[in-house]
Amino acid sequence: MSQTVDRALSILPLLAQGPADLGQVAERLGVHKSTALRLLRTLHEHGLVHRQQDQRYRLGARLFSLAQEAVENLDVREIAHPYLVELNESCGHTVHLAVYEEQEVLYIDKVESRYPVRMYSRIGKPVAITVAAVAKLLLADLPESERRTIAERLDYPMYTPRSTPNAGAFLKELAVVREQGWATDLGGHEESINCVGAPIRGADGRVVAAMSVSAPNVVVTAEELLTLLPLVRRTAESISREYSGTPRPKKA
Repeated sequence: MSQTVDRALSILPLLAQGPADLGQVAERLGVHKSTALRLLRTLHEHGLVHRQQDQRYRLGARLFSLAQEAVENLDVREIAHPYLVELNESCGHTVHLAVYEEQEVLYIDKVESRYPVRMYSRIGKPVAITVAAVAKLLLADLPESERRTIAERLDYPMYTPRSTPNAGAFLKELAVVREQGWATDLGGHEESINCVGAPIRGADGRVVAAMSVSAPNVVVTAEELLTLLPLVRRTAESISREYSGTPRPKKA
């Protein structure tokens, strides 16, 4: 039975490349046409494939409906939280999760530092969009025209001497973040607080959320915090895999 299921599921990636006839499906699966036809009929009955007038098969509308329903019901916070807790237990620092909604970047989860010095950030509170690492990650993924429109309408408060001063500087930084795949806030919002973050991506590769680790200078220096970047990125990649349903890469 498991072999039958495996063969049936193997048809879907094939048809994702475009319509295929019975012979092509049978050849790809390495089975007789009668076996391929039986599998296709089963998938057709469930709406997962559709037979066209030219007798070729393509993916069915039911498959797209299921995929859309699954995406709509995904809760990135629920998926990410255990990973955020694990990261916090590993490094001891404050961990945040944020999303971009209605032209604001909002914290949707937070795991507190185990050190006495705590951050004043709160779940549901907008972040300082021109300096926060999570905001840079979320905005950097937007199309260039949208990034420019947003950058030009923002105010640029100088929270510290390291704050982003204007739209031009912000756009340059977003371009760097987009290229390198990670972001920092090294004293841009509060001189004593540093932060390093990484993006969480959906199945289409787009950034759906961003996570970060933050710590005050009295606990670790900016240089020491940056050494956690590989761990932060691995955590974000693990969340992305679970959120998008992407299998873990096989070891060579």
